[in-house]
Amino acid sequence: MALAGAALSIAIAAPAVAAGPPPGSPEFLARDLQNVTDAYGRIIGQGGQLQNPNYLPALVAEGTDVNLSQLAEQAATPTRPVLTPAMVVPGWNVGNPLRRGWAGKRGIRQRVAYTNRYGALIRGDVFAPLPGAKDPYTGAALEPPYPGVVLTTGSVQGSERMYWWLAQDLAERGYVVLTYDVQGQGTSETLPHPSGDLPFCNPFAPPEEEEMNGCPGVPFQQIANFTKGTVDAMDFFVSTPDAPYVSKARGSADVNAFNPYWRLWDRSPDPHPATPGRTTRLAIVGHSLGAAAVSRVQGTDDRVAAVVALDKLSGPGASGPLDGKGVKPTVPALAVQSEYGFTVQPYFLNGSGLLPGLNDPSKAPDPRRERATGFDAWQKAGVDAMLVVPRASTHLEYTDIPLALPASRYGQALTSVYVQRWLDRYVKHEGVALPTVATKKAKKRAARKARKAGRSTKAKRRQAAPAGEDPLLATSFTYLEPTAVGRWSPVTLQRDPLLSFYHCSAYAFRDRTGSQVLQSGDVTGVGC
Repeated sequence: MALAGAALSIAIAAPAVAAGPPPGSPEFLARDLQNVTDAYGRIIGQGGQLQNPNYLPALVAEGTDVNLSQLAEQAATPTRPVLTPAMVVPGWNVGNPLRRGWAGKRGIRQRVAYTNRYGALIRGDVFAPLPGAKDPYTGAALEPPYPGVVLTTGSVQGSERMYWWLAQDLAERGYVVLTYDVQGQGTSETLPHPSGDLPFCNPFAPPEEEEMNGCPGVPFQQIANFTKGTVDAMDFFVSTPDAPYVSKARGSADVNAFNPYWRLWDRSPDPHPATPGRTTRLAIVGHSLGAAAVSRVQGTDDRVAAVVALDKLSGPGASGPLDGKGVKPTVPALAVQSEYGFTVQPYFLNGSGLLPGLNDPSKAPDPRRERATGFDAWQKAGVDAMLVVPRASTHLEYTDIPLALPASRYGQALTSVYVQRWLDRYVKHEGVALPTVATKKAKKRAARKARKAGRSTKAKRRQAAPAGEDPLLATSFTYLEPTAVGRWSPVTLQRDPLLSFYHCSAYAFRDRTGSQVLQSGDVTGVGC
């Protein structure tokens, strides 16, 4: 929802002052060491993978089933080789084994396949609520049709099953969700098919737009696989028997002509879109290079109503691995971003978050680091945005990986809660007074007012934003966590202790009445 409309007032939240120990002091070093330790909480923390006796037996059972099914899929399509770690490394593509048996008990899921614009075979899954299901949090009856979500994985061999946790959580709340493996990752084909059954490409041919060489989709670690993959996935998601998806160069491959859950998706135009002209009830979510991709696609594809970027939202000024060139902030964006990258190290070696680097040990980490990648650009553009930085979180927070790689204990749970609530507001419009479409002049006036409010005096910053019952500003959440196969248990998440004390979390969006802009550039008083 753009920060637009007549007679908007501005409410700026005063951050809770979180005075910490001085950088370099023994207390500061001890706190940092605890943070580093907590970044392995998913594995070694209370209730984590090694502390839950139900985890390893479920991992063995699920891993065996997944490996056998993947081998069967490959045997059925011998001319479409999948050359990825997911096919050979035990446990790579398992996800959270405690979610084993979800389909048929808490929601429904169907395996799908289609070819992308280059003829490579793409595999994925579609999730939806059980018929007659009730929301597990509110008890309200869930009735189709539902809004849609397309989820794009991360790079470096991220696979769709690593993200089933979020797809399942959303399906249980009343969404139809498509997850898929981009070309060259997970169980999707590695090479393009110009025609028929045999893969072929000429790496020395002139590359197409965004491609690194004349072999489209190769290597997998390029932005094109994720931007084009997101658009192709949306094309498949919206397909119906009357408007089928055209799988190019399908040959003898067994593909779906359309989304098997097409009847469950709400295809009606949204009469009160958060962004004028964006009337399709569809959100996109991406992680890592997938986050960079959805940051771009939301500005160019009119079907996108809201976006969620999981480490990191890219704005026009972002540089480095998640380059933001060409990004235009357009739709409401939730950014969930991490303190650490693929590795965990002391604060003076933590660099940009994604990449290690040497920092001055006499200074605390830059509190605005995570705001600068995308949130500040969204706020400047006057488009609703929220930034959540979970404490002790890593770049792998948003992927379910067994036993090997670091992630905090509750970062994933906190992420799921915020994603659910963000999409509930901007795609379902739950609890929101439906806005009228403002004139262009009114929108420009409101945007100028919002930018001016960002430069308010300290006295204005001391004003408290009236959170009321706004779900996005709550300080305590309940999350249903799988603790054994077939068992989900509620956990209580206290917001402030679970947010970073190094990097600022922030928000700038209209309240649920649409009459007031709520803003805080520093939710827990880190120092922005």
